[in-house]
Amino acid sequence: MPFGKTTYCNGMSQFLRLIGRKTAVINLDPANDSLPYECAVNIEELIKLEDVMSQYGLGPNGGLVYCMDYLEKNIDWLHAKLKPLIKDHYLLFDFPGQVELFTLHSNAKNVILEMVNKWNFRLTAVHLVDAHLCSDPGKYVSALLMSLSTMLHLELPHVNVLSKIDLIESYGKLAFNLDFYTDVQDLSYLQDYLNKDPRAAKYRKMTMNLCEVVEDYGLVNFTTLNIQDKESVMDILKIIDKSNGYVFKGIEGNINEFYKIAAAPLNWDYYRTMAVQEKYIEDDDSEPM
Repeated sequence: MPFGKTTYCNGMSQFLRLIGRKTAVINLDPANDSLPYECAVNIEELIKLEDVMSQYGLGPNGGLVYCMDYLEKNIDWLHAKLKPLIKDHYLLFDFPGQVELFTLHSNAKNVILEMVNKWNFRLTAVHLVDAHLCSDPGKYVSALLMSLSTMLHLELPHVNVLSKIDLIESYGKLAFNLDFYTDVQDLSYLQDYLNKDPRAAKYRKMTMNLCEVVEDYGLVNFTTLNIQDKESVMDILKIIDKSNGYVFKGIEGNINEFYKIAAAPLNWDYYRTMAVQEKYIEDDDSEPM
């Protein structure tokens, strides 16, 4: 079943409650008109996208920018709503999916920085990228650039996710093994495949220069997720918990335990990548049953 960031918040919140973690979902996406989860705080109590579009003659994207500007200026409203939840809840924030809010504009970033710097929240950005983009080298490079741009703009611990991993080959076969895409290995290998696409060949030199930028930063890699697979959800939760420090909860003063957890593997290595590949990617050598 296809899913996006709202479905992710719904699935993750259900999983967290299943393992006994008290969770509250905060909807900060004014475009969410049908929520699959019960939210503890909803931005529609502050401002409605439909009202903004109607009143100011804006389209959906312009309306979302206005709504996030309005949220930034009324940040005290959000703080008052979150204050009763801070002590004993794990918070999931469902932000708008428009990438320009996290790459070009400062409103969402300023809201996040307020939480981190003034409210002492330990946040992790979870960036979902459709896994099937890996089947198109040009789109995969675009996803890399978008992920890098978002990481640099938000300045948060960041987990990039190839979501819908069960549909990864729905738009075509992969040119390489899955670990090439998750580990963001030598991107020069994409050149031969870019040359085969007449649309991409025209911009080959620019594309390879952009790949070098991604490699020079050395920040982008991916984990995978099938939101309907409990093992997959647990694996990504471990990565998130370690990135924001939740994994260290309750071990204050025990330095040996702290180092033990900090140095522990995250179960995201070559062998797990291969296990995901065997589960969701058809082997070219396999014969039809």
